[in-house]
This record gives sequence, structure tokens and C-alpha cells, in this order.
Amino acid sequence: MKIGVLGTGMVGNTLATKLVQTGHDVTMGSRDAKSPAAQEWLRSVGGKAKSGSFADAAAFGEIVLNCTNGANSMAALRLARSENVGGKILIDVANPLQFTEDSPPSLTICNTDSLGEQIQREFPQARVVKALNTGNCGVMINPSSVPGDHQLFICGNDAGAKADVARHISDWFGWKRQNILDLGDITAARATEMYLPLWLRLMSVLGTPQFNVRLAIGSKH
Repeated sequence: MKIGVLGTGMVGNTLATKLVQTGHDVTMGSRDAKSPAAQEWLRSVGGKAKSGSFADAAAFGEIVLNCTNGANSMAALRLARSENVGGKILIDVANPLQFTEDSPPSLTICNTDSLGEQIQREFPQARVVKALNTGNCGVMINPSSVPGDHQLFICGNDAGAKADVARHISDWFGWKRQNILDLGDITAARATEMYLPLWLRLMSVLGTPQFNVRLAIGSKH
């Protein structure tokens, strides 16, 4: 499958590398088509992929993954251009976190809106699915790194796109289908994005990013 990965940071690098290793054709996109980070990634995968601009990667992919810094995702996707994502599944992995030196990270969007919703509004022809944004990238690509069953959350307005994404995540990364929980329409991205401040605090307390959420469901009575 042809997959466009937008973003050269840790998340984009980790997901793109795994996708290359599992036999997919990947183009990594960045603001600068000759990005040093993208060139270093290409060397790391033995040249078995491509790199280019955000627009190049979005046009290349049958599926597009937004792995850009969430505070800058809208600007990146505008550079990717609507004609390059229209009609395609766009998996939004980003979280709208703002990092400053003097205070804990904060959300730039929350409560009454989400990055996932903003993307869907601006790119109405894209089939946006929020997914993979509630865990560390090492857990994203290797769920067995956390013992036992634990959950991954997806949401979006297009039921068919969500079913496809659940299948792809299972095939690509080894997630059990029953552990991928559909939270409903794209407004559920508010909840998964607002989980990030708690995730960051847990990481600080636990001293590791290698953890995830497990749901323990009791009787309805």
C-alpha cells in the first residue's frame, strides 16, 4: 500500500519505519522537501522509501497519516493541499500540545473543539479518523510491549473509514481488533486529545512512556 506520512519527528519516524519494514511504499513529507531529518530517516531505512514536501507525501499516499506537531498541524495540512487528501483516509495521530520552558504542556484546543474536528471541517472531503494519539509511539507499533490486553481508541464521521483503519492498525502493528474501541463521531477527538495532560503526568510519575489504558468493565446491574 502507498502511505504518506506527514511529519519527521519521533512519531512520524517510528510509524514510517515500521510501515517500511512491513513492506509498504512510504513517502515521508515535511515542510522542506530536502529536510535533513527526512534524509536521515531515508538512510535509516536503507533508502527503501521516499521523502518530499507535505504535498508530495499527501499526493503519493492512498492513506495519509498526520504525524506533525499538533500545534502546527493545520498549517502543515494546508501545505499538503486539499486536493491531495480529498476522498482519502486521513489518520490524525497528532495532539494539539503547546510546549513552553516555564510550564507544563497545555492544549491549544480543548473542551468545545478538537484538532480532529478542525481538520475535518477544513478538509470536508477527507475521511478523517482520529487514532493512535493516546499512547507512546513505541506502544503504537508494538502493543505487546505492554503486557496483557489494553485499548486503542478511534473516532470519525465515516464508518467505513473507521473499519478500514481498525483493520489496517491490526495488520500493520499487531493490535487485536477487539482492543480497538470506536468512540463514535469525530467530536470524540476532544476526549482523546484531552487525555494527553493526564498521560504526560502518568509518564512523569511512572518514569516511562511504555504504558497504556486497560478498561475493566463491570456488570451493568
